[in-house]
Amino acid sequence: MPENEVVLVGIGEIGGILAKAFLRLGFTVHPVTRETDTGRLAAAVEQPALVIVAVGEKSLGEVFDGMPANWRGRLCLLQNELLPRNWQGIASPTVISIWFEKKPGTEAKVIIPSPVFGPGSKLIARALAAVDIPTRCLADEDELLFQLVVKNLYILTTNLAGLRTGGNVGELWQQHQPFARLIAEEVITLQEALTRRRFDREALISAMVAAFEGDPLHQCMGRSAPARLQRALTHADRLNLDLPQLRGLQQGLAVS
Repeated sequence: MPENEVVLVGIGEIGGILAKAFLRLGFTVHPVTRETDTGRLAAAVEQPALVIVAVGEKSLGEVFDGMPANWRGRLCLLQNELLPRNWQGIASPTVISIWFEKKPGTEAKVIIPSPVFGPGSKLIARALAAVDIPTRCLADEDELLFQLVVKNLYILTTNLAGLRTGGNVGELWQQHQPFARLIAEEVITLQEALTRRRFDREALISAMVAAFEGDPLHQCMGRSAPARLQRALTHADRLNLDLPQLRGLQQGLAVS
């Protein structure tokens, strides 16, 4: 029955958690990999409860381009650096801001509850509760946008500041807070330009710090940090933004 089936596009660590979560609820999970004939699967599974897109942010456009028409209204998105501009043309997706991580050979680690909004939000929350991962269902699109910007602020501030400081997020805030705030302010400037909205900056920073406190030992800089910096500066160039701290980080990478 369609209400007991989900499609999972991308079977990485986060995808694996979601597969386990829905299996715990008794759902049939249909995995989609690059080798899957999606047209054939979409004909067999015409109306799944959700189509969870668990690929990385760089692959999102490619996945959208190949998405069968009968699945497009059932999408659940969870990528990093996600904003409404990324799902233009997709009607009312369910969106979850993931605040747990899973590394190979380890259990999932929760930082803070993951906010979720959209038509499938209660189902996602119920599934993740089955694997002891807390969520928080949001009231409206404005709350969702704020939470997406919080996550982007966390990811970009920690990764970009970490290019200079290294260490973990607790050390970043305790030992390098003035520098971290400068980076955060420029990240917020970028997010405001990308969303064409203005935000309460202190509320954003307070929410970011709450996530720091949820896992102070979380490492600042991931492997994707240089690519995230380049992507941020590409946006800045297109939007004519002056982001001197981020430019300085780029120059530092060039020298090293």
